Amino acid sequence: MLAVTADDHLSAGPVAVLANPTAGRGRHRGLLPRLLERLADAGRPVRLLEAHTPAEAEAACDAAVADGASALVAVGGDGTVHRALQAVAGTAVPFGPVPAGTGNDFAVDTGFPADPLAAVDVIAAALREGRTRPIDLARMSGADGDDRWYGAVVAAGFDAIVNERANRMRWPRGPRRYDLAILVELARLRPRRYTLRLDGEAQEVDAVLVAVGNCPTYGGGMRICPDADPTDGLLDVVVGGRFDRRTLMRVKPRIYQGTHVNHPLVRSYRARTVEVSAEGITTYADGERALDLPVRITAVPQAVRLLR
Repeated sequence: MLAVTADDHLSAGPVAVLANPTAGRGRHRGLLPRLLERLADAGRPVRLLEAHTPAEAEAACDAAVADGASALVAVGGDGTVHRALQAVAGTAVPFGPVPAGTGNDFAVDTGFPADPLAAVDVIAAALREGRTRPIDLARMSGADGDDRWYGAVVAAGFDAIVNERANRMRWPRGPRRYDLAILVELARLRPRRYTLRLDGEAQEVDAVLVAVGNCPTYGGGMRICPDADPTDGLLDVVVGGRFDRRTLMRVKPRIYQGTHVNHPLVRSYRARTVEVSAEGITTYADGERALDLPVRITAVPQAVRLLR
């Protein structure tokens, strides 16, 4: 991955920090003062953004970038990173993810240490030295004209359906709600008809899993798109075909090693632009609820500059 020297933008304005105190079920909450102190050691003022909801988080990041922040740092999991990326994508403002959530796929996949203190030390060193590294992002556009950026993976199959089910449930709380949602959707499992258009070439497939990755992993280390590279200007598309319940549950653990792509019902593709259509599916990008299908996803080379 190519290292580049930042321009004068890096030395102007404060370092804005978006922190999610509930990320990772709050296990890193007590680390925030130390993380902010280490960032301040880089010799730039540090400004902690105030936000209580995801919408407020995005608005605060947008305002910080518009007000001249020299960098944006996100302390949390993939959801926090996803909110911050909406503000810095396509700009000259460098970005640093501090992995402090349940799933930290984007930070780990782009080379940051999994330990939050070690990661913030990497970011602080890059700030001191004026060093950034560009990587790609994916830009997703919906039929209604809405756009979302994402860094890791968008899910548009069974996993997205499970997330949608879990988000609608009011009981039980915590991880058990997700487990129950899996059981409910497994009982309803059926292949759906998708239309995929890869760099303009259309095909129809019956599938239960569809993922489009800029990075390899989602869901806290599941290598759903194992060969995805966020510096190659391409998106990796993994399609799991007509799985029945038993076969899906037998193959699903293999996703952690990325060996599921060797199963005869799995197909992998690579393209710069991917269009995905199917009825009744809401996508999840970086684990966050995103856009309803159909969507158009485009790889955007060097769309964000990481403090690494």
